[in-house]
Amino acid sequence: MFYSIRHLTKFLYSNPVSESMMETRMHPRSDNNQRCLTFHLAVSPRCRVFSYRDHLGNHIHHFDIPVQHGQLVIVAESLVEVQPMPAVPSFLAPDAWAELDNLVQEGDYWEMLLPSEFACPGPALDALAAELDVRRRDDPLMVLHQLNEQMYRYFEYVPKSTHVDSPIDDALAMRAGVCQDFAHIMTTLVRSRLRIPCRYVSGYLYHGQEDQDRSIASATHAWVEALIPQLGWVGFDPTNWLVAGDRHIRTAIGRDYADVPPTHGIFRGRANSELTVAVRVNPTEATASLDQELPVPEDWSILVEKATALPEPPPAATIRQQQMAQQQ
Repeated sequence: MFYSIRHLTKFLYSNPVSESMMETRMHPRSDNNQRCLTFHLAVSPRCRVFSYRDHLGNHIHHFDIPVQHGQLVIVAESLVEVQPMPAVPSFLAPDAWAELDNLVQEGDYWEMLLPSEFACPGPALDALAAELDVRRRDDPLMVLHQLNEQMYRYFEYVPKSTHVDSPIDDALAMRAGVCQDFAHIMTTLVRSRLRIPCRYVSGYLYHGQEDQDRSIASATHAWVEALIPQLGWVGFDPTNWLVAGDRHIRTAIGRDYADVPPTHGIFRGRANSELTVAVRVNPTEATASLDQELPVPEDWSILVEKATALPEPPPAATIRQQQMAQQQ
């Protein structure tokens, strides 16, 4: 299956700012069952865009706009081929826990076992673990399948119910959140209670007409991957009660959202900003190149959906630096 992806981000400032510095993680990965055939990043105002790959193989693009501007527009276009994943069984052999422990002992998975910024256990998570009976029993894969379903049934999907920097305690208290919260809570349970290496995945989900997904088609998506003996990294999508398959398109992996935000940066100036985001994922049979630069449309109202607004700066501020990120 080929997917054409368009990810549009716009920051509109209440007053012109003097500089913007930004990192993006929108370039789909080429590994496992997927291959990124073409990728292009367009930025307005125009600037030079640089890129590198981090130690987990994520593509990171970064740029600096050192001139005065009233808005920042980023359009990422990609063409990705995704092959069907092998079927994931319902359970493993009885000795799978011992096999998992040997696998962890012989490998380097400590990053995905320890607490991280947004995947940190606490009393509220301990209470949830007790209620859902999250512990080592049966076999690792069976427990993860059950937890994936339990997360789906326990939490309500409510767009904008949390913020990009919300701790998991907020979603735990409300029993509601977005896919970012679901992924963080499941990651924390899997690491702390099951002692299984687990990582956060940022990307996109294709929503077909017959798919009963709770997540929003016009936004990025997040899920988790857990290390399973004989199977490797297996993806679980607790937002939609899915095992990750050929509709899931991976852009970046990390310990949690702090490692893989689609956009992350600062601006310099006395202004507040309004963020708008739109994502389109379409299946396609065409493999035409997307290398040519695409024009940035003037009428954003037909493409973007208001996502969030950052708070007003303090009246006394003369230079304001503020983080800019997208919630998943």
